Amino acid sequence: MIRLLAALLVLIASPAAAQKLDATPRTAVMTAFPPEWFALVGSVTAPAAYKVNGLEILTGTMEGKPVILIQSGVSMVNAAINNQLLLDRFAVKRIVFSGIAGGINPRLDIGDVVVPARWNQYMEVSLARETPRGWEPPERRPEDALPNYGMMFPRDVRVGSATEKAAPRRWFAADPALLDLARRIATQTRLARCLPSTDAHAPCLARAPKIVVGGDGISGSAFADNANYREYLFKTFNASVLDMESGAVAQVAFANSVPFVAFRSLSDLAGGDAGANQMVTFMALASGNSATVVRAFVAGLPD
Repeated sequence: MIRLLAALLVLIASPAAAQKLDATPRTAVMTAFPPEWFALVGSVTAPAAYKVNGLEILTGTMEGKPVILIQSGVSMVNAAINNQLLLDRFAVKRIVFSGIAGGINPRLDIGDVVVPARWNQYMEVSLARETPRGWEPPERRPEDALPNYGMMFPRDVRVGSATEKAAPRRWFAADPALLDLARRIATQTRLARCLPSTDAHAPCLARAPKIVVGGDGISGSAFADNANYREYLFKTFNASVLDMESGAVAQVAFANSVPFVAFRSLSDLAGGDAGANQMVTFMALASGNSATVVRAFVAGLPD
């Protein structure tokens, strides 16, 4: 009787465990918002639609491989919630994120596609109080603590997985085998330089975009468009791009021991643009470039 009651409590506490929607092992292809979704949805053949918690989730095939396509919603909490939803209700073999980002490495340009080897959450911080002695954070700082930006003091997050004990962690790694595949397809994939349009004056990039595999990415729940903060982030994290979802997805993937990789195409320079932020101008081009690389990547996945 005790064992039966315990089993019932588990089912009551974890309803998602009893609601598997599809048993086919699939690659989860995640996007955050409509431009990223529409750049990929036409590539899903034989789609089957599911509605869960207000989300539209498609299963089908992309480049002949079984996939799940989801639009998670913008920002860290949405990305984490809906990533875990996929893992609970579908048979996810690996997680691939496709989307746009802000560039913070001065060597990168709008339209480039970056595939970072690891991700950090740069807005995981303590907000310090100002004292006559300067900013004083409320907690003890480790010896290798990252430098602060005013009252904002970066800190690590404590998390574990089924195979690793909970511990403070700063970086969450992309899967090495998926990065290797990204490197292979990068040499064979051509990116768009101009927005698709019949208008002869449609915006074009000054140079042909490139694919960069490796390095670091950072994520946070803010749209960054500040030159000084961008300079601080590049100097402190030595990261190439920042966005609002990938770091959360990387953490959820780590906690669930699921392979993960993210493809991010630069739509703006996070405050480093010569004039106004260019995200609105180039988000369609950047979404399309990321989708182009993701389709080639999915085509190269093992059966």
